Amino acid sequence: MQFSFIGVMEKILGESGFAAFFNDPRSLVMIIIAFVLLYLGIVKKFEPLLLVPIAFGVLMANFPLTGILNENSGLFWFFYQGVEKAIYPSIIFLGIGAMTDFGPLIARPSSLLLGAAAQLGIFSAFLLALALGFDPSVAAAIGVIGGADGPTSILVASRLAIKYLPAIAIAAYSYMALIPMIQPPLMRLITTKKEREIKMEQLRPVSKTEKIVFPIAVATIVILLIPDTAPLIGMLMLGNLFRECGVTERLSDTAQNALCNIVTIFLGLSVGCKAVAESFLTWDTIKIIILGLLAFLLSTAGGLVFGKIMCKLSGGKINPLIGSAGVSAVPMAARVAQVEGQKANPANFLLMHAMGPNVAGVIGSAVAAGFMLKVFGG
Repeated sequence: MQFSFIGVMEKILGESGFAAFFNDPRSLVMIIIAFVLLYLGIVKKFEPLLLVPIAFGVLMANFPLTGILNENSGLFWFFYQGVEKAIYPSIIFLGIGAMTDFGPLIARPSSLLLGAAAQLGIFSAFLLALALGFDPSVAAAIGVIGGADGPTSILVASRLAIKYLPAIAIAAYSYMALIPMIQPPLMRLITTKKEREIKMEQLRPVSKTEKIVFPIAVATIVILLIPDTAPLIGMLMLGNLFRECGVTERLSDTAQNALCNIVTIFLGLSVGCKAVAESFLTWDTIKIIILGLLAFLLSTAGGLVFGKIMCKLSGGKINPLIGSAGVSAVPMAARVAQVEGQKANPANFLLMHAMGPNVAGVIGSAVAAGFMLKVFGG
């Protein structure tokens, strides 16, 4: 059998991914979106540990003819089972728990109220999504973006709105990455310069016993109250117990580093690989991204407004900026509160005070997610 060089080249090019772009040019749009996300992650350093694998997953998923998404045979299909079965988000929460110091929250329990107030965006976006015609279960998943918690958004979307999971996950992680740009204007709009200048007293020391009892007590009370929170709250508190109990240093180190890093790679690739052109480039996706931004803004505003209320009730002892940290993005939201506080008063040190509402927001978003799953999970 004879083959001509030209014939072979024509066959290769005709069956290549380049030729397939002519059949569905929307894939090119998704590849450009992947390039933009890679730029934001690598050059702008916006949440790079998640944005880079998510962006590369988008890129790989939109190369035609690869077969990596084929059911029961494609590489990314196997990766995605960890998302669909809600395994990755729970393991990420194990790592978050192992990395988190709940001391500031224990020292000032009123921080829980700020974390709760910052869930305003979740329920507001849920109502707005309903008004736009989304199914209640999908609206619930969209609303959870307002918690600024990527793993929680993924878990809820995997249970209630699997079709919209890529859009919800990318919106959640994008807004988490953009916290330093989104929150400060709102913080300056809602609070006065005098309020931002308030210096807060040092937090009381927290005993080792309190730190050990806290995760056990929270897991027991919250999970018994709302059983659907078990995957997130349970793993979050187990990770924190590893950190604080003093006898599981190796497990704490593994949860914080190796395990969390491995799962982050799989989670990012799995989320990105579902952002294929035919399902992602829709009007519903645009609505979700807009609703996610509104949810995030309303959550920040809810925390700030309640921070102002606590400032008044405390006689001016609480800086309302720490209320903005009630969203669940740990520790970025707390750092933003610190930066804005120091801009108003260079002697201001709000980081540890803001960590209380910040970790309360992690618990609050998980509780809100559990509530949504209980009501709409069927």
